[in-house]
Amino acid sequence: MTPQVRVIVTTGYGTNCEIETAHACRLAGADHVDIVHLSDLLDGTVRLGDYHFLNLPGGFLDGDNLGAAQAGAHRLRNARIADSKERLMDQLLGFVENGGLVLGVCNGFQLMVKTGLLPGFGGNYENRMVSLTYNDSGKFEDRWVTCTASPDSPCIFTRGIGKIELPVRHGEGKFVTLDSSVLDRLTDEKLIALQYVSPETVSPTQDYPYNPNGSDLAVAGICDPSGRLMGLMPHPEAFHHRTNHPQWTRRKLPEEGAGLVFFRNAVDYIRQNLS
Repeated sequence: MTPQVRVIVTTGYGTNCEIETAHACRLAGADHVDIVHLSDLLDGTVRLGDYHFLNLPGGFLDGDNLGAAQAGAHRLRNARIADSKERLMDQLLGFVENGGLVLGVCNGFQLMVKTGLLPGFGGNYENRMVSLTYNDSGKFEDRWVTCTASPDSPCIFTRGIGKIELPVRHGEGKFVTLDSSVLDRLTDEKLIALQYVSPETVSPTQDYPYNPNGSDLAVAGICDPSGRLMGLMPHPEAFHHRTNHPQWTRRKLPEEGAGLVFFRNAVDYIRQNLS
């Protein structure tokens, strides 16, 4: 029997993209999608183990105090479930160990890197090795960018994606690492799943505004070695229909927005691999 795909989309403490994210999951074929406040996870009302696919949407967790998602990461790593010694992070690690999928977009990506969920070298999901910091432009970037997905990446979310246009909207999206060896390892293990490219050459670029934040190696998104965890700065949930694109009439785009492929890949993977 085909499994019912159950999706959880977190909200609360400054998240503001949960409705679009849940809608994208439903359009992609998920059978059951819940928008859950983080406090309901912390008080034990909801458990991650009841779901297959966790979405950490964009927004401004805790007003980006101390840096984007920094306070949120502290909560995730240290807060304990009510009347329990179990950390919320322990529950999340169990979810990942049991084959769950995690997608973090924008603020969700920032949360994943600051908890250590990404890059997850060697299955270590609590060792922080990369970060996302202030854009080189010194300002909030709200624009459409062109990206390409690596066909060699294990990332399940980017399967079949070549060139894709998506919107970005962030002030702290520059991908940086502790040292060059981390970039080397990301490259060697093919964990750079998505890169900013020039629309003309379709090659990774450091040139602004094609690379809107100055990310090292033009990184727009990375995954863990399993390919089941991904974080990216562009917003795929914000391009679920052609009318989301500013040139949809001029280009006569297909009705389905290109961003839905990230969510459909996740749903298809669950149907094929999880019971």
